[in-house]
Amino acid sequence: MADVVRKPTIVDVARAARVSTATVSRVLNGRRVTDPELVRRVQQAAEQLRYRPSGTARSLKAGVTRLVGVVVPDLANPSFSELLRGLADAAGGYGHRLLVADSKERQDEERTLIHELAPRCDGLVLCSPRLPLEDLARLTAGPLVCTNRDVGGLSISSAGVDSYAGMTEVVRHLAALGHRHLGYLAGPPTSWSDAERQRALGDAAAALRLRVTVARAGSTSEDGHAALPELLAAGVSAVVAFNDLVAIGGLARLRERGLTVPGDVSLTGFDDIPVAQFLDPPLTTVRLPNEEVGRQAWALLREQLRQSGRHGAVRLAARLVARASTGTAPGGR
Repeated sequence: MADVVRKPTIVDVARAARVSTATVSRVLNGRRVTDPELVRRVQQAAEQLRYRPSGTARSLKAGVTRLVGVVVPDLANPSFSELLRGLADAAGGYGHRLLVADSKERQDEERTLIHELAPRCDGLVLCSPRLPLEDLARLTAGPLVCTNRDVGGLSISSAGVDSYAGMTEVVRHLAALGHRHLGYLAGPPTSWSDAERQRALGDAAAALRLRVTVARAGSTSEDGHAALPELLAAGVSAVVAFNDLVAIGGLARLRERGLTVPGDVSLTGFDDIPVAQFLDPPLTTVRLPNEEVGRQAWALLREQLRQSGRHGAVRLAARLVARASTGTAPGGR
């Protein structure tokens, strides 16, 4: 077995320089030491011993870790990957790195991860958090940003997208194509974004005198695949999915049933993930600027790190991208 080489410690440097460990710490951290001879001896001893201070230890002692804790509900969803890319690029420019955890769409797991990450990180970013507001209210002591979530007047910064306006565009687009009965593949019941999209769907449909049937799906392609038959049984002519992954599952189920898109049923998604434009047919969806949401989340968190107690909110625009998966309603349905 090879011998383990022991790294020199601050005690070794202090002994070699014949000074206290406190003096070594002051010299190596750039703090003022009046005696130039002491500075010379410490620097010489550190160089001879090849001593390197522990970045982790210094960070913890100073109360700064240069880490941002990030909790997401589903790492497999490309829209969260895009947000993380923007957040990582922006935070990296200021020397911060991300510590990312997946709550797997479970509130209990999300709660546990928050409590585990908070003491290890300078601040937290909660991506589309599923926790109720009363739980979020207990987290306001430290730097915190929520993305795509209404924070109900809490002292929490937020960055997100106007999902309500995006869904309104979808409904108007389908109505202009003659669709009178829409089906919605709903997202997770704990998702604020899903509630916001359902609210917009209901308001726009009522204004245009359209029928809406809702089927609870989830956030994955498997969820969309499983829930779609409920909408087909209701006789809808267009299906609006909570996100693009759910839409992809719905598209697969339609093909299994021998139905064409958009000839028999039109289909829309939400997010505009990279694969959406390459589906057959290319998917009509709502483009969300997820990378920019990530960058804005860092800007809000950095503001809190610089000025404790200062909070803000950013709401970015969503945009309908009409592609070949939507067409004229068959038979005026």
